[in-house]
Amino acid sequence: MVFALKEQQREPQGSPPTHRHRLLEGMAQAVAVKGYAATTIADIVREAAVSRRTFYEYFSTKGDCLVALYTAASHNALDVLRNAIDPARDWHEQVESAMQAYFDCLAQNPVLMRTLFIEILGLGAGGLAARRRVNEEIAAFMLKVINEHASAPRRRTPLSAEMAMAVVGGINELILQAIEQDRVADLCKLTVPAIELVHAVTRE
Repeated sequence: MVFALKEQQREPQGSPPTHRHRLLEGMAQAVAVKGYAATTIADIVREAAVSRRTFYEYFSTKGDCLVALYTAASHNALDVLRNAIDPARDWHEQVESAMQAYFDCLAQNPVLMRTLFIEILGLGAGGLAARRRVNEEIAAFMLKVINEHASAPRRRTPLSAEMAMAVVGGINELILQAIEQDRVADLCKLTVPAIELVHAVTRE
């Protein structure tokens, strides 16, 4: 599938540890074909090759499953960023490779990307909370890299959490705009403005 989903949540006692993972993959596969609105729980369990009863052991609703998929897929994208950082390389090269890898990851499946970035906003408090957690994790990663990595430019004062979140929010808005304009396949073109944004906050 498009994302190598990583699940770290505990499975219900006595249940096969692969079922939750298979349900998330089934959700992603169904959404990639039909979109979230048209996807049913029957579609999800069929793709996952599990029973409807198994679905309800893990999720109360289709929306709960989407939140879990969003979280797992976002963690995968964050891992892409982490793996692109190498303190032994030039800082500018690291930022460029990290942004390129990140947008390439997001662009692999346009339908799924639209679901994860747009539909999550329509799920109410649960969806917004999941989005906030993910954004905070990415901002925390950015803070650590910019303020602690030896290869990063030295600022007179450390980058603040607010500025890191502003960068994450700005990049998210670029992605949302691309989705709304049906340009997900061209997300790589956002690499340049994203790089410029990161460099702007690392200079002081």
